[in-house]
Amino acid sequence: MHAPAPVGESAALLESLVERIDVGVFAVDRAGTLVLWNRFMAVHSGKSRADTLGKNLFALFPELPRRWLEKKLESVFVLGNNAFTLWELRPYLFRFPHHRPITGGLEAMRQNVTFMPLRTSGGEVTLVCGTVFDYTDTAMAQDRLHDAIAALSREKEAQGQLIIKLEAAQNQLLQSEKMASIGQLAAGIAHEINNPVGFVNSNLQTLKKYCQQMLGLIAAYQPAEARIDNPAMLAEISRIKQALDIEFLQEDLPALIKESEDGLFRIKKIVEDLKDFSHVNESDWQYADLNAGLDSTLNVVWNEVKYKATVDKNYGQLPAVECLAAQLNQVFMNLIINAVQAIDESRGMGTIALSTGHQDAWVWVEVKDSGQGMSEEVQKRIFEPFFTTKPVGKGTGLGMSVSYNIVQKHHGRIDLDSLPGAGTRFRIWLPVSQRAAAP
Repeated sequence: MHAPAPVGESAALLESLVERIDVGVFAVDRAGTLVLWNRFMAVHSGKSRADTLGKNLFALFPELPRRWLEKKLESVFVLGNNAFTLWELRPYLFRFPHHRPITGGLEAMRQNVTFMPLRTSGGEVTLVCGTVFDYTDTAMAQDRLHDAIAALSREKEAQGQLIIKLEAAQNQLLQSEKMASIGQLAAGIAHEINNPVGFVNSNLQTLKKYCQQMLGLIAAYQPAEARIDNPAMLAEISRIKQALDIEFLQEDLPALIKESEDGLFRIKKIVEDLKDFSHVNESDWQYADLNAGLDSTLNVVWNEVKYKATVDKNYGQLPAVECLAAQLNQVFMNLIINAVQAIDESRGMGTIALSTGHQDAWVWVEVKDSGQGMSEEVQKRIFEPFFTTKPVGKGTGLGMSVSYNIVQKHHGRIDLDSLPGAGTRFRIWLPVSQRAAAP
């Protein structure tokens, strides 16, 4: 068994590692004075350790976003937790040239920066250490990827043969025997995720309530400071408030809870999508209540709808319809989401009307919106695979194509009425009995 390295030797090894790694490492005290500046920082900034140590960070680099960075550093000193910034949100902190003369590329290095508290043996945060990671290659790769996607979009019209092959693959994916095992797996994952998300969300709401109560109590106490005639007590209160940076905590705490709520919402949305996917490809034809199916689908996508539109329901009395109910729910979902996305938020809340009816041996389901409407050219292509009016990355262009194929499988049809600026109406006609419609 080897004896541990002496303390001096360990410190020397650590210092050597910090100097050699291809990551920028620096550290500042609470006044912003630099106490650590490794080789990476020296090489890329052009400022040596002798030029920087003992100097103020903002005096050396006046181009830094001082107000933002001071607040970020102070949060680490006060809370004792890591903080970070990503290049996607803030391309760089230090304006270092990327030094890529062969490949060319971005004007300045793209950086991810992490701020970590350094504590004394007593647990007090005396320094904040920053690590600067060079993500320029990743950023350049993403730029090339975006260019490739844009080029692919422009060339889409010439890909007729590819579309035919992909349509065949799409139809195969819709076959229940190909998707049953994946659907079962998705349902299991959704169930397992739902349980912890449920109690985390419950705990977060309780925590939010507690924080609101505590912040309210603090706010109620603050006016009472003026009535305290004990100078020693006032001085102690002032010292504690400055040490905790109480104004920053009052501002940052609700924001942190809101970000956590948004994260849980995203997880819940993923779980809902998994649950819906797990039932889309049921292969048994059964008689189903389409009014109930329309309601259940609306509940699944309600978070997409409620902030943009009010929903008017006008359901008729429908007979049970022989169908693949889950696949029709997928059609309803696509139509409702398209209706939501067609609404211009700048004009206020829109309207989505859901209607059903029965005529002879047929039933119909209608989704009508008060959105932007479609031109004649868009209407001609709306059911083409991969045709979309959404920006690159916002849609696959398969929703309406899949819906059309599902309705065709049910021996039905889709009627479309739309005018630019006057909204859109989709009406799906379906036979009550497949045996009667098949010939």
